Amino acid sequence: MKSDPATSAAPLRALGGALRSSEPVRAVPAPSAAALLLEEAADLLVVNLDFGAALRTCERAWQGLAEEPAGASLEVKCSLCVVGIQALAEMDRWREVLSWVLQYYQAPEKLPPKVLELCVLLYSKMQEPGAVLDGVRAWLQDPDNQGLPEYRSLAELHLQRVLLPLGLLSEAEELVVGSAAFSEKQRLDALQAVSAARQQQTHGHSGSEETRTLNQEGSSSHKFLSLLTLLRHLWDSAVSHFFSLPFSKSLLAALLLCLLVLRFDPASPRSLPFLYKLAQIFQRIREAVSPPLCQLPIQH
Repeated sequence: MKSDPATSAAPLRALGGALRSSEPVRAVPAPSAAALLLEEAADLLVVNLDFGAALRTCERAWQGLAEEPAGASLEVKCSLCVVGIQALAEMDRWREVLSWVLQYYQAPEKLPPKVLELCVLLYSKMQEPGAVLDGVRAWLQDPDNQGLPEYRSLAELHLQRVLLPLGLLSEAEELVVGSAAFSEKQRLDALQAVSAARQQQTHGHSGSEETRTLNQEGSSSHKFLSLLTLLRHLWDSAVSHFFSLPFSKSLLAALLLCLLVLRFDPASPRSLPFLYKLAQIFQRIREAVSPPLCQLPIQH
């Protein structure tokens, strides 16, 4: 049975009218092998959570793209980088991200803005913004990138996530003042952020200096107290040993102590009253320490 021509042409009319016999049929282009691998890598990443397989699939897709023209499949290349970055981060191999994407783009100024943005966010989140400092700097200085619509957002991201955390305030000011991508309000806001960071940096340095001075003073006081404690222990030990000696030896030790500490001449006439006093003191100490004769045990 033959089909009705009016009935078979109805779906085509709904899409844009009946086709004329002279019009060629437009076929939808089949997806490339790299695009199919990209879809497979995304499924491995999101659905199967097989991050290693997702990364290997991205690398296979990149090998296939190497045979295509340089300007072909730009979106596929960028998407492969996004999936690969996510896979490396999930495997805690985030330090390899920048070198991994640079092996396909050769130079940081050639990176797509989306890929560079992900690198900045990743390394900033992991507290290592210095790893992308040179790459972002080269990208922003490239004349071909300065006309891109993403330039201003990347410059702001570089300012907030890289330059200010690293304390590169002079370079941050040069970026804000010298770039035409910022409007007057955006430039003013950025300069205020730089000024606030500089004040915080100055206060931090002054606070650290005060803390260092207090620590040094505390260390000196602790050393002085330790020295006094040591001298007191030595003095107590010397006095204890001093009173354990016989009277004549005690007197001789006192004289030697006076010679060493007070540095006076015992042969000088001016030293005689002092020696006489010292002898009287030792005589009293001896009488006080020595037991009375009535308390001595009587030997039979």
